[in-house]
Formats: sequence, C-alpha cells, structure tokens
Amino acid sequence: MNVLERIVDLDFRLFYKVNGVWTNHFFDNFFPYIRESIIWLPLYLFLLLFGCINFGLKGVYWCVAFLCMASVCDILSSHVIKEQIYRSRPCKTASLMGSMRMLAVYCPQSSGFVSSHAANHFGAAMFIYVTWKKLFPGWNKVFFFWAAAIAYAQVYVGVHFPLDVLCGALLGVAVGLLGATSFNRYIGLSRQTA
Repeated sequence: MNVLERIVDLDFRLFYKVNGVWTNHFFDNFFPYIRESIIWLPLYLFLLLFGCINFGLKGVYWCVAFLCMASVCDILSSHVIKEQIYRSRPCKTASLMGSMRMLAVYCPQSSGFVSSHAANHFGAAMFIYVTWKKLFPGWNKVFFFWAAAIAYAQVYVGVHFPLDVLCGALLGVAVGLLGATSFNRYIGLSRQTA
C-alpha cells in the first residue's frame, strides 16, 4: 500500500468514526442545523455592522476586505480546485451506500475536494483573529471553534470526507492570513474615539 492509498484508507476510517460511531441524538439534530446559512449568515452580518459602527471608515474598509477574503476563499475552493480535482463525496460514493448516514437535506453534485464550507469559515476565522487580536484579545479565538464545528458538521452529515475538510480549512487559513496581514499592513483597525 503506497502513501496515497494509506491516506485515503485513513480518511475513510475517520469518516466512518465521525459519521457512524461518534454520534448521538443531539449531534444528529445539531450538526445538520449549524451548517445551514440561515444560522451563520446573521453572525457575519452582525460582524460587518459591528465593524462599521465601531471603527468608522476603517471599519468599512475592514468589511470590504472581509467580503473580498470570503469571495477569494469561495472562488478558489468552488471554482478552481473543485473544477480541477474531482473527488466523489461520501454521499455519492457507491462503496459507502448502505453503511453511511446521510443527514444533510441533499447531496451536492460538485466535487467534494475541497470543502468550501471549511475554506470559507476558516478564512473568516483567521481574518477576524489577525485583524482583531490586539483589540479583542482572547475572545476572537472562538471563531476557530465556530469554523471547526461547521467543518466537522460537513463530515458528520455525510457530504465530505475529513481530508476534504482539512484541506479546505488549510486553504481558508492561508487566504485569511494573507488577507488579514495585508489589511493590517496597509489599513489596520483602531477604536474610534468619541
């Protein structure tokens, strides 16, 4: 068994654990719910408003940079990587039919590699962390837990393998770090004074 086969085998084994073993009634209701945009979109809208209200014109620039970073994550994951690398999702993998639990409302037709949910949310978490770390030390790390919960949910409900989510998260972290570092270098945030 070569290295790639071992990685894929480990990926399948971990998928079975997350989707079929490490489960309970609460998670069966919680994880399908939190991955839906109706849950996370209001949080991001609040953050955009918060940025504009608390940081003035720099807050507007922050919002634009945040939206650009999210767009770059989505374009790279959905329209570049997924169009170049096709990997069947668990819910479309014939060898898993009958042995996996499909908890999502539908199974997307697109490639499963990489997870756009993971890329977008980890990109947002990294951007928030780096741009707000001096202003709100400590609590801004919670966005990584939020991103991890959404990424984990993608595996739990059966629409992604763990490797899809891990690579999506790494992509998001890289884009978020690059965007946030550039933002801090050229604009940066400071609290408005009354």
